[in-house]
Amino acid sequence: MRRPLAILAGVLLTGAFTLPASAAPGDEDFTIKDPRITESSGLAASRQHPGIYWTHNDQDTGAYLYAVDSSTGETVATITLTGVGTPRDVEAISMGPDNQLYVGDIGDNDGVQWPYVWIYRLPEPRTLKDQTIRATQYVVKYTDGTRDAESMVVHPKTGRVYIIDKHEDGGHLYEGPAELSPSGTNVFKPTVPVDMWATDAAFSPDGRTLAVRGYLGGIAYDWNGGKLKRLERISVPLGQGESASYSPDGSKLMLGMEGAGSAVVAEDAPGAAGSSDSATGSGSSASSDDGDASGSNLKVGAIALGAACVALFALRRLFRRR
Repeated sequence: MRRPLAILAGVLLTGAFTLPASAAPGDEDFTIKDPRITESSGLAASRQHPGIYWTHNDQDTGAYLYAVDSSTGETVATITLTGVGTPRDVEAISMGPDNQLYVGDIGDNDGVQWPYVWIYRLPEPRTLKDQTIRATQYVVKYTDGTRDAESMVVHPKTGRVYIIDKHEDGGHLYEGPAELSPSGTNVFKPTVPVDMWATDAAFSPDGRTLAVRGYLGGIAYDWNGGKLKRLERISVPLGQGESASYSPDGSKLMLGMEGAGSAVVAEDAPGAAGSSDSATGSGSSASSDDGDASGSNLKVGAIALGAACVALFALRRLFRRR
C-alpha cells in the first residue's frame, strides 16, 4: 500500500506547485495587423465582446473606429461615424456607462490652436460587423484658452468626461459638465495637476484608479473623487506610446504604440501592494509586480501543499482501515 500512497503523494505535491493561471480574454499582448491602422492613438476595451479593443487613427480618411480581436490582432469590424464633421486629430477613445463609446477629437496636429474641439459619443454595436452608426457631437472649450490634449477618459460610474492636456512639464485634469450638451458649448475647467506629459489615460473598471501614460513612463493615481492621490509609477514600452486601456477584468493595463503593425503590451495593473514607489521611492512598477506575483504564487503553493498533506493523511487512515 505504500507505493500507491507514494505515487498519490507525488501527484498531489506536483499539483500543489503547478497551478497554471489562465489568461482572461483581452489580458495578453497582441499586435494590430490591419494595414489601415498606422497611427493607433487610443484604446478602449469592449464590455460586450470579450477580447475586443476599439482603436482609431489620429488622422484618417474619414471618421472610423476599428474593432480589433486581441486573440488574433485582426480587425473584425469597421465603424463609420455619421452625424459629425470632418475629424481633425482624434486622440482618445473611452468606454462610458451603458456601453457608450466616447471619442476625443482633441489634438492639435501641425500645431493648430483650435478655438474649440469635439467629443463624439455613440453606442457600442451589439453585433461586430462593418456598419455605419450615427454619433452625437459635442463642442468643447476650456476655461483657460486653447489646449493641446491627447488624453480623454469617461468615469465608468458617473459618466463624467475628463481631459488631460499635454504639456512637457505636466498638465492638468480638466473636468467637463456633469452631462454633456449636444447644443451649445461644453466648458471644461482645470481641477488638479497631473505630473505627466500625458499621451493617454484610462480609468480602472471600478473607477477607483486613474492611470496616465506618456512616452517614457506613467503614473497611477487614486481617483479619490477627482482629488488625485499618487499611487505608483507605471513602466511603459519605450517609443511612440499613444494609447492605454485597462483590460475588461481590470487585471492588466494595455499599453499601445503608434506605427504600422503596432504592439499592445499587457502590464500588470497598478495598485498592487509593495510598489517600488512606496518601498524605495524609485524604479518602475514592473519590478514590484514581479515580486508581488512571486509572493502570491508562494502563498498559493503553500495553501495547495497544506491541502495535499491533509488529503494524504486522510487517505492513509482510510487504507489502514482496509
